[in-house]
Amino acid sequence: MAWGILAVVGLCGNGRAWGVTCVSQGQMTAAQRSELEQASRNLGLLIQRGDVAAVKASTLPKVASQFDGIASGIQGASPLMQGSTLTIEQLFLLDASDLKQDQDTQFFCGVGGTGSEVTLSFRQLPPGRFALALLHATGVAHPQQMALVLANDAGWKLAGFYARPMEYLGHDGVWYWVKAREFVKKKQNWNAYFYYQTAQYLLTPVDFLSSSNLEKLQTEQSGVAPAGLPGVQPMMVTANGQSWPITSLRTDASLGGLDLVIHYRETTALDPVGSRQKATNLMKAMLAEHPELREGFHGLWVYSDLPEQRSFAVELPMNQIP
Repeated sequence: MAWGILAVVGLCGNGRAWGVTCVSQGQMTAAQRSELEQASRNLGLLIQRGDVAAVKASTLPKVASQFDGIASGIQGASPLMQGSTLTIEQLFLLDASDLKQDQDTQFFCGVGGTGSEVTLSFRQLPPGRFALALLHATGVAHPQQMALVLANDAGWKLAGFYARPMEYLGHDGVWYWVKAREFVKKKQNWNAYFYYQTAQYLLTPVDFLSSSNLEKLQTEQSGVAPAGLPGVQPMMVTANGQSWPITSLRTDASLGGLDLVIHYRETTALDPVGSRQKATNLMKAMLAEHPELREGFHGLWVYSDLPEQRSFAVELPMNQIP
């Protein structure tokens, strides 16, 4: 699961602004690197400790006025990072001072010594100087990665925060990428697609970052995408006179195994017994249509989402689904 809010800058589409520059960590002067490292480490340590008030005090005022998302993210991530070792993996210094107004902006950042390039894409970025710091919290049961967006406003202030795991069940994103390719060879495209999805989630610290390596992963995933996956329209599953409009599919490892999580749109309020039965029927229907899922996943989660009501959720391991 990822936590965070990016209140000042966000993901953009194909917009590109001229007159902006990106300086990666290896290209910075010693003074620039030291200043950013200190600001990033100080914020990382506050987040690790769960000191919400201190983080808010070091946040850009515009973002601090909408702080609930960041506060929730810190409260979720902090317990997972207790006792961890924090390291700064990469820094990017972003100069958008020449922008005349808020606009969609892309930064193209060379990663020194690797020959590769990272693209950072922002929506409605205001003029100014910004930075992106990528931190790892390791040496604990559930290693985490953090992305801190900083804005220069009489010193470096927090403008955005994201956290997500580095591993699922002791395996990193590269492991899931390799497993996805193995499923492709076995012509198990459903398993392959969601293992690629898991790999991408673990290997991408924030959604507004892309690279040639990540684009390669996305291309491989697109090549095995099953027809009819939920998107603008739900994916319909029908069995024994029942129908389920599936609105999203993703993976989750919070219960000690890699599960496939299914959300469907419910239209009728049911009691808990009826809701559980309908969810179990959906599990059976999914496995009847795609039996390979039994090999790829520990179990299935089903969330029945009824508007303006709390979702009803059922999780079953594969050996308990008929």
